[in-house]
Amino acid sequence: MATSLDGPVDPFTAVASLRAALDRAGIVLPSLAVDAATPSLALVDLGRLRADVAQRLAEALQPQGVAG
Repeated sequence: MATSLDGPVDPFTAVASLRAALDRAGIVLPSLAVDAATPSLALVDLGRLRADVAQRLAEALQPQGVAG
């Protein structure tokens, strides 16, 4: 997994990787995109999402077997 210690991360690659990981978890963030307003910062915009999707995302990020 790439980290900030590995050097710069291309935001388009990061969005594609995140979208693929979320897809495997059955989660869709429709507004997930590279923030074009600040290309020098390489920001990724996660966008807005419904509360039920936020809950599923939180559950997907929990270690296996841990209830939130």
